[in-house]
Amino acid sequence: MTYTQTVEYLFSRLPSYQTQGKSAYKADLNNTIALCKLLGNPEQNIKSIHVAGTNGKGSTCHMLASVFQEAGYKVGLYSSPHLKDFRERIKINGQMISEEEVVAFVNNYKTQFEAIQLSFFEWTTGLAFYHFAQHQVDVAIIETGLGGRLDSTNVIIPELSIITNIGLDHVNILGDSLEKIAFEKAGIIKDQIPILIGEKHPNTQPVFEEVATHKNAPLHYAQTHTYPTDLLGNYQKHNVNTVVSAFSLLSDTWKINENAIEKGLSNVAKNTGLMGRWQILSETPKIICDVGHNAHGIQLVIEQLNNETFQHVHMVLGFVNDKEIDPILELLPKNANYYFCKAKNERALSELILSEKANKLGLYSTNYPTVGLALQAAKAKASPLDLIFIGGSTFTVAEVI
Repeated sequence: MTYTQTVEYLFSRLPSYQTQGKSAYKADLNNTIALCKLLGNPEQNIKSIHVAGTNGKGSTCHMLASVFQEAGYKVGLYSSPHLKDFRERIKINGQMISEEEVVAFVNNYKTQFEAIQLSFFEWTTGLAFYHFAQHQVDVAIIETGLGGRLDSTNVIIPELSIITNIGLDHVNILGDSLEKIAFEKAGIIKDQIPILIGEKHPNTQPVFEEVATHKNAPLHYAQTHTYPTDLLGNYQKHNVNTVVSAFSLLSDTWKINENAIEKGLSNVAKNTGLMGRWQILSETPKIICDVGHNAHGIQLVIEQLNNETFQHVHMVLGFVNDKEIDPILELLPKNANYYFCKAKNERALSELILSEKANKLGLYSTNYPTVGLALQAAKAKASPLDLIFIGGSTFTVAEVI
């Protein structure tokens, strides 16, 4: 198979949460354990840091990787989802896995893996572990895909576990309360392995403390730090706090000096290729995109918009159909111009349904069957002093980057 055919195989023939939603989620780790055994358990041959959380885990992982790179280490980074190319998910020192390596891996293990009916994410996790072990990385930064306790990545024994924060997201899978979601995220806490919590919350703190006590895992909370970062968005200050606190905990086993932390945090996008986090695409008019896609993430987006200067704001938004969007729509400003759209993905919510829900809340809009047409309309209406924001889902942002 060619690279294109290989990626099409992974997406179209295997269950994928990114395209199918809840039906692709598996409630145990048996498949991952089986695939790792077939690969010779590569996850046991790499040092790692495991990161979970509702929001900020992607930025946190990329910040961690960037600092390790600046300190001179060979760093694997496994994150999801991707925006443009599948290979964004698996990188070493900012370089994506090669097309040839993806093709070779799938061809070599296709028959064996089909026998155990792996999901897309299980395939990808196995590939990441295998790739990092083959290239002998010094450390791998591993982001959970969904939840924590039953996530495919949760077969590693990391040097440090991190939970960035807890918010209401994926409630149809993880639970309908902060406590239930915290319990699922807390599943990455391992016996005697330090756990760092990025943000304190009275509803989730008892959950983390109970699990950490049961696992005899030293529990830490992120402290406030004031390092600058090239990642825009006020919400990144929470991720900076988490990352700097993480390196304080890792200082006994890793040589990370002040200069590496400063340079790493100032060059995250350059070192790792991270996109879609309050990313400025144009200045006149100013066009900004962000992948925040749940109520907590959208709240942060609105707070950031309030700090921008513009005459009028134009919101190009598209969501997925399994998301609780009513709480999100209630957060949106009434005085914005809305351009609702549908991304090219099976999980994308119809722009007509989105518009109907929004109209009931006084958010009046125009509707477009594609993201491109919605953005085109927003550009046509916006003046040079206006601001256009693009978001609502990763899929919406991916189509404009």
